Amino acid sequence: MILHTNVTGNGEPIVFLHTGLQTGLTDFIFQREYFGNTYQVISPDLRGHGQSKTNNIQNFFEDSAKDLSETLAHLNIKNVHLVGCSLGALVAIKFALMFPEIISTLSISGITPLKPENWLELHEQDVKGQAEVLNSKEIAGYFDQLHTSDWRQFIYSGKDENWYPFEDVAKISGFTFPTLFMVGEDKAHETIGATILSNRNKNIHIAIVPFAGHLVHTDQPQVYTNILETFINKGH
Repeated sequence: MILHTNVTGNGEPIVFLHTGLQTGLTDFIFQREYFGNTYQVISPDLRGHGQSKTNNIQNFFEDSAKDLSETLAHLNIKNVHLVGCSLGALVAIKFALMFPEIISTLSISGITPLKPENWLELHEQDVKGQAEVLNSKEIAGYFDQLHTSDWRQFIYSGKDENWYPFEDVAKISGFTFPTLFMVGEDKAHETIGATILSNRNKNIHIAIVPFAGHLVHTDQPQVYTNILETFINKGH
């Protein structure tokens, strides 16, 4: 499916893939405004999010990668700097595995590269947090307004302890294009995994950002943006 997409600016294409339950216009706000001065900024709503309506998320990552490919082809874009966080980063990784020829540079954050020993415990904490979202009328009302599809389907699918694509993420170590892995110092399993993967591949650069957690681009927007710009300029 061709994704509902916002396109601004002129120059080399840079694609921002939003986090779970956000949209192309509600995430990466600081970065989109900054890069819009010198790049063509492409901000799609991933399937089931925002205006990209679908209730088919059974093969979410593979289908989302195909969606992005179709969307870029529709926009007549051949190469991109691809940026994603959390759910968007997982889609970016799947896209890079399926369509490596389109990637100029890849920048990811907010992911767990290697399955932690306490994964079941971490997953249980996530499920509890997501249940609170469902039970909050205020938060549920916000997401109802934001999405044309039933956003609750993502929370239901997230209850499966095997939903996380660790097998795909581990393949980052084989990427041959410039890859930037940004992590917040507050997330130990993210920083440890990123360090291990970077030691396996000289094409992977890591940046551990202080005073930041899972969402580095919102916790430290200026620092994140400066690092991303430096990486893209040097990654050509």
